[in-house]
Amino acid sequence: MTRVREEGAGPCRLTVCGSVFFAAMGLAHGQQAPPRPIAAPTLQSAVTLDEALARARANQPAFAAARAASESASLDRSIARAALLPTVTYHNAYLYTEPNGAKNQAGASGSQAAPKFIANNAVREYASQAVVNETLGLAQATNVSRASAAEAVAKAELEIARRGLTAAVATLFYGTATAQERVEVERRAADEAVSFVTLTSEREAEREAAHADVLKAELTVQQRQRDLADAQLAMEKSKLDLGVLLFEDPRSPYTVSLPAEKPLPLQAEIEVAAQAGNPELRSAFASLKAANLDVRAARAAYLPDVALNYTYGIDAEQAAVNGPTGVRNLGYSASVTVDIPVWDWFSTQHKVRQAQIQRDSAKVALTATQRNLIAQLEEFYNEAALAERQLASLKLSVDTARESLRLTRLRYNSSEATVFEVVDAQNSLTTAELGLVDGNVRYRLALANLQLLTGTI
Repeated sequence: MTRVREEGAGPCRLTVCGSVFFAAMGLAHGQQAPPRPIAAPTLQSAVTLDEALARARANQPAFAAARAASESASLDRSIARAALLPTVTYHNAYLYTEPNGAKNQAGASGSQAAPKFIANNAVREYASQAVVNETLGLAQATNVSRASAAEAVAKAELEIARRGLTAAVATLFYGTATAQERVEVERRAADEAVSFVTLTSEREAEREAAHADVLKAELTVQQRQRDLADAQLAMEKSKLDLGVLLFEDPRSPYTVSLPAEKPLPLQAEIEVAAQAGNPELRSAFASLKAANLDVRAARAAYLPDVALNYTYGIDAEQAAVNGPTGVRNLGYSASVTVDIPVWDWFSTQHKVRQAQIQRDSAKVALTATQRNLIAQLEEFYNEAALAERQLASLKLSVDTARESLRLTRLRYNSSEATVFEVVDAQNSLTTAELGLVDGNVRYRLALANLQLLTGTI
C-alpha cells in the first residue's frame, strides 16, 4: 500500500535552466545581443486537489505506462478469444517444375509433360483456394481465461499506480499548502515583532523603558525576518516540486486551494470499503486465479489436440474453373487431424510442477496482502483519530497563546512585565500557530491514507 508521506519526507530535486536568445540583427553585424529575459507569468491560478490529480495523471510517465499495460492486457484477452475461432485464408500460388522430357497421364487434361520432382503433380500448377483452419483443445480455452485473469491483474495494477500517484500528489499538495500557511504565520510574527519595536521605541522616548528593550525587540525582528525568508524559500521549493507534475513550466505561478475538512468516518465503514475496493487485494486474487489457470494450461499438454481443415478452390495445371476437357477444377477437400502426446521426456510434468510452484507463491502473496491490509487499516485509522483529537487541543493552544500575548503586552505597557516576557509570549504564539498548521496537515494526510485504502480519492 502506498502511504502518503509527511511533509518534508523525500523532497524532489529540480534544476531549472534558462535559455539565451540572440537578435537576428545583432548577429548579422557580428555583435552579440544582450540576453532576453524570460517574462515570468503574473497571473496566479488556484489549484484544487482534484485538478492537481487530473493534471498529474496526464503528465506522469509511470502512470501512463501502467495505463498502457492495462489497455494492452485487454487487447490480449480479445486476441485469445479470437484464437478460438476458425481462421480463413485465401491462398494463391503458382508452381513451376522443370520437365524431365517424358509424358504422363496424371493431369486432368490428358497427356502432359512429366515434372522432374515426383512430389509435384504437373510442370505448371496453379492454386487459388480459401482455407479454413480450426484447432480444438483445452489449452486454447484456458488461454482465454488466463488472458481475462491477466487483464484483471493489469487493471488492479493500474489502480495501484493511480493510488500511488495520488499519494505522491497529495503529499506535495498538502506540503505546499502547509508551506503557504507557514509563510502567513511567519509574516504575522514578523509584523508583530515590528510592532513591538515601535512600542519599545516609543516607551524609550518617554523614558519608560530602557534601550536594552529596543535592542531585544530589534533582534527579534531580525530573527523573524530570517524565519520568514526561510519559509518563503521552502514554499517556493514545494511549489516547484508540485509544479513538475502539473505544468509544462514548473515555474508557473499558482496557489493551492485546500478542500473542505471532512470528519473521520466510522472504523467499521472504513473496513468494509477497504475490503471491497482495495486494489492490492484484487490484484492478489487475480494473480492466484491466473496461477491456477497456468496449472490447468500446463496439464492440457497431456491431452490430444484436434485440428480441422477445409479447403475450397482450384489446384490444377490451369488457372481456370474448368479444364480443357470439361473437367471441373473447382472443388474442396477436408481433413481432421488428432495429435496424441505419447512421450516428451517429462517436460510436460516439469511444466506442471513449475506452474504449481508459482501458484503456491501466489497463495502466500494473497495471505500476506490480507494481513497487511488489516494492519494498515488499524494503523491509519488510529493515526487519523489521534490527529483529529489533537486538532481541538492545538486550536485551544493558539487561542490561549494569542490571549497571553495580548495580556503580556498590556502588562508591558503598564511596566508590569519585562521585554523578555513579551518576546516569550510572541514565540509561544508563533510556535502554537505552526503546531496547528502541522496538526492540520497531519490529519489531512492521515485521512488521505484511509481514503486511498477505500478508493474514495
